[in-house]
Amino acid sequence: MKKVAISACLLGNRCRYDGRENYNAKLLEKLKGVEIVAFCPEDFAFGTPRPTMDLIETEQGIKALSNLTGADLSPPVEAYADAFFDTHPDIDLFIGKDRSPSCGVRSAKLYDREKNLLSAEATGLMATKAVEAGIEAWDAEAFVENSQSNRTSRLDV
Repeated sequence: MKKVAISACLLGNRCRYDGRENYNAKLLEKLKGVEIVAFCPEDFAFGTPRPTMDLIETEQGIKALSNLTGADLSPPVEAYADAFFDTHPDIDLFIGKDRSPSCGVRSAKLYDREKNLLSAEATGLMATKAVEAGIEAWDAEAFVENSQSNRTSRLDV
């Protein structure tokens, strides 16, 4: 059976930064017949609700910085991602929440230190780990759109 890692908020879990969910019925319909493994690095690391964070280009590379304190929140998110993929080495597909600094695949916003937008097509911290591991990765909205236009992923869902 194919195994899909999916942002937990898309399954209806209330783990967004503001305690809401992003339930995506169309996405779940496309994933019938596969094993779903939910993840949420931010909820695990910081709880819910929590202050927001943004991806910032720093001298040390791309970091997730707290919008409240400016603290670097990257280490616990990256540690969660490493542990997740170590625990689930057989993930066939990664589907992340669009625009998330952790889970966005090609839709996260990247800023410079002065909060000038550098890109609206950046990859979040956990999604980067999936891509580096060679896992096919999609933003949820793009995956649904791709499926509706009859193009398929390697997963053939």
